[in-house]
Amino acid sequence: MSQDPGRESQRPAGSLHNLGVISGLAAGAWLGMAEAPTKLVNAGFSPFLISLGMVAGVFVARWTLPAALKGTGYVFKDLREKPHLIAWAILAGALWAVANTLTVFAIRDVGLSIAFPLWNTNSLVGLLFGWLFFNELRNAGPGQWARVLGGAVAIVIGACMLAYATSYESAGLSQRSAGGILAALGAGLLWGTMYIPYRKAYISGMNPLSFVTVFTVGELVTIGLLSVYFEGGPANLMQAVRSARPALFWLFLGGFCWVIGDIFQQYAAKYIGIGRGIPLSNTNQLWGLAWGALVFGELSGRGATHQALIIAGSAVMIAGAIAISRAEAPASEQSSWQRAVSRECVRYGLDAARVESAVRGQDPVGKGVQRNWWEGVIVAAAAGIFVWLAFLAELPPLETKLFWAWLIGVASVILLLVAGTMLWKRTRFS
Repeated sequence: MSQDPGRESQRPAGSLHNLGVISGLAAGAWLGMAEAPTKLVNAGFSPFLISLGMVAGVFVARWTLPAALKGTGYVFKDLREKPHLIAWAILAGALWAVANTLTVFAIRDVGLSIAFPLWNTNSLVGLLFGWLFFNELRNAGPGQWARVLGGAVAIVIGACMLAYATSYESAGLSQRSAGGILAALGAGLLWGTMYIPYRKAYISGMNPLSFVTVFTVGELVTIGLLSVYFEGGPANLMQAVRSARPALFWLFLGGFCWVIGDIFQQYAAKYIGIGRGIPLSNTNQLWGLAWGALVFGELSGRGATHQALIIAGSAVMIAGAIAISRAEAPASEQSSWQRAVSRECVRYGLDAARVESAVRGQDPVGKGVQRNWWEGVIVAAAAGIFVWLAFLAELPPLETKLFWAWLIGVASVILLLVAGTMLWKRTRFS
């Protein structure tokens, strides 16, 4: 169902900034929750197997949620109107798969609460590309520049503090910690580069739900090839999958949570840009610290100096992300964004009026699109996969504090409901 353009035009444009902010916050919560199952790497599972399990869950979720929210007819119509973005979405998915695998190595070597803020340097990369390719911060006032650049510096300082904190590990772990730091920073670089296709899609008027549907093809193919190669061939990989069957439910669940977070991150990138939206979604560091410290006890038994560095570094990074997110784009900067939109319309022969409508949160693609019966089958099949895996699941051999797990989970669900309701009322998930 599409929105009435006349009614839409009466809504304040500033609400799109608020919508992007709440989407970024919800993204942080669910991206943080998604990384908790990767702790299974400490139970002896291969990082490639863990990443493959998560991506399989991602693949199921990325086809299910768009079908449930907008319908397959809507998605395919959107893709037909902008076929040039299909290749960009597949490329973004491939970058995501490699970065996600690196995060598993990072968690194994330096822990969740340390690895999180290191790979969240992706906000610096996204900020650079947003300015370079999409006119973000062009013609912005000194206040906006001060917030964004000040926040960027804070993120770098926080990352350095957290990296230095690992030097307190014993000598036997120093080499392993260095590898974990490099893996986390490499993931940040790849994820930051991945945001170029994100922003390119949304200034072309593509719906985030359509983009993620194709995005997952690049993810699954890339991680499948990596897993087959590094696990020693298809036979060895299948044997590893069979041996990990009791853990697959948790990996699929992590992938599903990641998709929820990523969809909100996509909406944040659409409505407030990657230079602002990505740092805001990087509040997942706060949620990651909560999961690592409260649920898995990663900080227990460490010295006061070590814990102080980790907490202070996390606080500095979060403060930097907040400063960036508060730099709302003024009218002069939005005019620069419009030039980037016009450039894409000319380059690919897009209907400028329809693109502008989509950029403002309206839904021109949805007019005349009908639901199909097989969308219910898709949702039912996905639910069936999760139920089947749940019957096979076993609690992982990890020491966890269930009270904190439930508390953080409930808070994440509340944020999901608030942000989802706002998106529906304002844009009908456009």
